[in-house]
Amino acid sequence: MNWLNVFTISKDVHWVGVRDWNRILFDALIPLPMGTSYNSYLIIGEKKNALIDTVNPGFEKELEGKIRKLIDPSDLDYIVMNHAEPDHAGAIPHLMSINSKAVLVTNTRGAKMAKTYFGVPDDRILIISDQDTIDLGGKTLRFIEAPMLHWPETIFTYLHEDKILFPCDFFGSHIAKGVYDEDFDDLLVHAQRYFGEIMMPFKSAARRALAKIKDLDISIIAPSHGPIHRNTQRIVRAYGGWANGETRRKATVVYVTMWKSTEKMIKPFIEALMSEGVEVSLHDLVSSDVGDIVKDLVDSRAIVLGAPTVLNGMHPLAFYAAYLVKALRPPTKFGAFLSSYGWGGGAKKQFQDMLGNSGIDVVGSIEINGPPSEEDIEQIVGLSKTLALKIME
Repeated sequence: MNWLNVFTISKDVHWVGVRDWNRILFDALIPLPMGTSYNSYLIIGEKKNALIDTVNPGFEKELEGKIRKLIDPSDLDYIVMNHAEPDHAGAIPHLMSINSKAVLVTNTRGAKMAKTYFGVPDDRILIISDQDTIDLGGKTLRFIEAPMLHWPETIFTYLHEDKILFPCDFFGSHIAKGVYDEDFDDLLVHAQRYFGEIMMPFKSAARRALAKIKDLDISIIAPSHGPIHRNTQRIVRAYGGWANGETRRKATVVYVTMWKSTEKMIKPFIEALMSEGVEVSLHDLVSSDVGDIVKDLVDSRAIVLGAPTVLNGMHPLAFYAAYLVKALRPPTKFGAFLSSYGWGGGAKKQFQDMLGNSGIDVVGSIEINGPPSEEDIEQIVGLSKTLALKIME
């Protein structure tokens, strides 16, 4: 397997992960237009060797082959499980089957998951606590508990001598190509999309984690998906803003239309918003990538949903979008709803019921029968300008 690629990110610290170019969906939910990577890192100490995270099921042999280019897998002493989700921990059973001495390093919650998901016995688990260390000989690992980023057992690993932070999913992005952050002019776009999909519901946990690492001397951030960050301050600053819910004068507008009536309501609404200086991101739910919608919600002050009534409720695509808004808990402060119906309404009430306790201030809702009249358009523009005032404040 000489074709397998590994690369060195610091002295005796090597990337041995894999690239999944063909994966198109994550969690049966999140589109992956650029594939993804499962980053695993081998640290070779003077006395001991450690592997930080593993790879997704199906790539065990590729990971083994890359490790073999550097050391015999039987010489691994520690396998650090920063996070128990299978895309990072799926190769643990394989590695432990070909190595009789390696122990799995995790915290108490992670130990329970390792036994449940991967059948790791108690005598092969080393349970660590926050700020515990392991000496590999010239390489010191420090463990930082970071619960709910985005599972309760998550930890970060910090390599003291090389000033490398291994934060698993935190600071990641779903990209298969490239090696370092400087390989991408638009990396923050992908990182924002990833934050919205994975970390946005856990902003308070993200703030706590950022506070815990703020005094660390970090030269490299090596996440478990996507490029490795050598310009560490760029991604840390971005995460600080997103975790704090910093927004722009921006509205994310998502809609679905059946016979163009709802679309005829949306168009004057967004024109009026833009005339007041509001940035608009528009998404047709029939064709839009849900990841792009979520990315825009990360820094939007308002969400506008347009949906016709279908069988006394919102069109199913709009219902799904409203559910995502509620579940992902974006920093969005304001909302508006536009709807049309043929022989019976009901979408407006369902929207209000869904987002009633979401913390979003619904500035107004308009529901009309059939396509909008000139009088309806005036009402729509009026609501848009009211929302724009809220956004601009």
